[in-house]
Amino acid sequence: MINIKLSKQTMGLPMVLLLIVALSGCSSSASVRLNSEFPTVLAVPKPVSASIVFQEDFSTYIAQPNDKTVIDIGDAQVKLLKNVFAGLFDQVEYVTAKDQINGINSLVITPSVREVQVSTPSENYLNVFEVWIKYSLEIETADGETIDSWFMPAYGKTPDAFMYSKSEAIEEASIIALRDAGAKLMLDFYRIPAIYGWMMEQKILEESP
Repeated sequence: MINIKLSKQTMGLPMVLLLIVALSGCSSSASVRLNSEFPTVLAVPKPVSASIVFQEDFSTYIAQPNDKTVIDIGDAQVKLLKNVFAGLFDQVEYVTAKDQINGINSLVITPSVREVQVSTPSENYLNVFEVWIKYSLEIETADGETIDSWFMPAYGKTPDAFMYSKSEAIEEASIIALRDAGAKLMLDFYRIPAIYGWMMEQKILEESP
């Protein structure tokens, strides 16, 4: 709870300016580790097999969007994506390097984080914390032929900054951003033009339920 005491000097200031002054206290440092669990995706997977390469720098990814904020999202994003990929493919294996792939799966997907951005109330003049996570998915055939390099941005924000400390707010916004990433991947993966075209070539669409 932030209490704003009005003096003769502040009585004439617009309330929005008073809020900005109050929110300037949100500039303290925050170190966050995401430990959220994500529900199992309820979906009928396509008859597609895939190898997912969770490289070490992805599984242990720690974002530092600015010199006052650190967000450990590695473990949480792996948990989330495992749930989603299990809903997309009827056969899926998870490896930490391409040389571990067993060679029988149709697709090889390597996710990576391009960038993480954070916006606080003192920066955006809004009563919310915001987090953007920008992902890239390198999608290849089992033979190493590139199908697509898909850019997937995700966004999350808190409903009300005054309800949280800075660390709690950034954690909440980050979890919402991860859920947004999961929803986009689940809804849009098979709509990617290159993936759709590949499925047509493989006649997978004809086999799908």
